[in-house]
Amino acid sequence: MAISARLQRGETLGDRVMKVDHAGEHGAICIYRAQLWFARWRAPDMVEELNGFLAHEQRHRAVFGAELQRRGRRRCRSYHLCGLGGFALGSITGLLGRRAIASTTVAIETVVLRHMREQVAELCASDPAAADALRDVIAEEQKHHDLSGRRLAKPGLWPKIINPVVAASTEVVIWLGMRL
Repeated sequence: MAISARLQRGETLGDRVMKVDHAGEHGAICIYRAQLWFARWRAPDMVEELNGFLAHEQRHRAVFGAELQRRGRRRCRSYHLCGLGGFALGSITGLLGRRAIASTTVAIETVVLRHMREQVAELCASDPAAADALRDVIAEEQKHHDLSGRRLAKPGLWPKIINPVVAASTEVVIWLGMRL
């Protein structure tokens, strides 16, 4: 599947992907920070795990940020939108508790992992540096998905509500980022 993007003058597809993924990681950082704030009260057993996820996302943002800097590119126009949306989503789901927190991670990571794998396939020949940056991040994103998925072993209300809403929202944010 070809990645569709509206490229700026002189911008490559790899440039655009790095911008969008950098903004997405910023959004993820804001989600986990907000969830952590509420998890101390609503899901204290998740605090350590969320701190680990947050550290991974900070590293991912740094990986994509370094690649943008190497390319002489500015961050995506959606960067602050991702942060604001991430903070709102993290606050709401953090307030709702552990299953909502885990459902959010599973929904986002399902979409993100699919996009990142498509990006690697699309960029491996034309932009190996971008593909390498993506490969560097994928394993940790998979770990977030899998750990959170295990928390949802029993069926429940939050996954049924959160998964489609958060997955669709994540798709929209990626789509917008590829076109801004």
